[in-house]
Amino acid sequence: MKGTLSVAKPPGSSTNDYGTEVREWRVLRGMSQSELGADCHYGQSYVSMIENGERIGSRHFAVYCDGTFGTPGTFVRRWEEASRRGHPEWFIPYLELEAQATEILDFSSYLVTGMLQTSGYAQALFRAAYPRDEPEETAEKVAARLCRIDVLARPHPPLLWVILDESCLRRLVGGPAVMREEARHLLSVAQTPHVTLQVLPYTTGAPPTGESFTLLKLQDTPDVLYTEAQGMGRVVDAPDKVARARELYDRLRADALSPEKSLTELRKAMEEFSR
Repeated sequence: MKGTLSVAKPPGSSTNDYGTEVREWRVLRGMSQSELGADCHYGQSYVSMIENGERIGSRHFAVYCDGTFGTPGTFVRRWEEASRRGHPEWFIPYLELEAQATEILDFSSYLVTGMLQTSGYAQALFRAAYPRDEPEETAEKVAARLCRIDVLARPHPPLLWVILDESCLRRLVGGPAVMREEARHLLSVAQTPHVTLQVLPYTTGAPPTGESFTLLKLQDTPDVLYTEAQGMGRVVDAPDKVARARELYDRLRADALSPEKSLTELRKAMEEFSR
């Protein structure tokens, strides 16, 4: 795999707590990180990132830990708690569907989609949206948002296709250093085998839609559409609404730059924010 999906989590987050418990049980059982990951087809670096709180890992890994450590259901429950903590209640139904999706199609009209945000980018957004929050509250929200990328670390990850409006690369969220790191992260993730990223440039003119939305393709249930407005989200499964969203997505995909040219735009953004 060319890219890396690790993003540092804030100290004191629920992800760190979960990772600490993995480490404690591993040491108790006299296992190395390599030994813990081997039977589950995960490498030493993957286990290390979980233990250090850099990622929460997959549900599959939590199930494996329960079987290895003899703790029926304990790590799965802790994983569920850690993956939901910091998210608003109305967002949980979407998260559950996202974790089951075989394909995720996202259009971000002015901000980078939450799944691909770095800690600095997410923190800047939360500080702007919730200025009265204590630092601990902000850190918890950031950690919860960063956990979402772990859906790409499961054994059979979904296909992720993201279209970013050019404004996502131009809006100065958190300052040049934060944007440089965000562009670097997007470039890295975009080069992984199951991820496709396209940039919708200003030069295409009026877009088919100005609203962000996400389409989820599910294994045994109809596809769903997710949209947000004024800090609230909703999951829509009405066939006509989903079909309309798919039509819009196809038009956005046709107007956007090719994946290769989009990588070039990300590199340009990194260079611009380095000046």
